[in-house]
Amino acid sequence: MKEVKNYRWTVCVLVLITLISFVTFVEAQSISSSLGVIPYPSKGQSAQQQSRDEGECYTWAKQQTGIDPVATASAPTKEEGPAVGGGERVQGAARGAVGGLAVGAIAGDAGKGAAIGAVAGTMVGGHRARKNKAAKEQQAEQQKGATLQHFNKAFGVCMEGRGYTVK
Repeated sequence: MKEVKNYRWTVCVLVLITLISFVTFVEAQSISSSLGVIPYPSKGQSAQQQSRDEGECYTWAKQQTGIDPVATASAPTKEEGPAVGGGERVQGAARGAVGGLAVGAIAGDAGKGAAIGAVAGTMVGGHRARKNKAAKEQQAEQQKGATLQHFNKAFGVCMEGRGYTVK
């Protein structure tokens, strides 16, 4: 029974230490550093003042742009699931079957030619689907970057208005 109490006490202490470490880490990381912006207090602002200004500018930039950088940065850009997309595999199978049917008719076995063509067409369609999916993901990633850049510009304008040099 005494061992169970000691175990619970140890777990509580470890949880408390972990929580304190996490809070310290979050406090150490400023808003500007998480945005990738570097403000310099050109009018001698204190660290506490800079922290307040960053918080107020974050809120202002969010209101002005309608962008929440936390939500934008954490939004997934990769689609889950197979690269089926817009039916590229089915279209490829149909084209391959028609082509294989023609070749098979000439060779004497239209059914076998159509089946071989359908398999080859499905593979080509799958390749096309993966290629289209990758292009969509790249476009979404570029859009996310442009959105965050727009927010950072508004954040920087606010910080500059409060006497910071921002790079």
